[in-house]
Amino acid sequence: MIANLKSSGPDLGGKFWMAMALYAILAALAWFTLGEGTVFVGGRPVELRLLPLVILGGLALRTVLARQADKIRRGGDGDGGSTPQ
Repeated sequence: MIANLKSSGPDLGGKFWMAMALYAILAALAWFTLGEGTVFVGGRPVELRLLPLVILGGLALRTVLARQADKIRRGGDGDGGSTPQ
């Protein structure tokens, strides 16, 4: 049977912090397992260890923005998010 993947309320906060912890663990693993080396990006040498950190940082930022958007949607009063006048 397929599990319900929709979450709400306090459960969503726990999943958010778990995701942040997993991003941090993945970043640490990537940093310590990749060896010294450089690659050329746009004609400039970039340390090889930084590439997965940039990607994981982008994913973490996307997760934070999705959480903020969900908070705004849930906190709205149904008029599209406009402020009362």
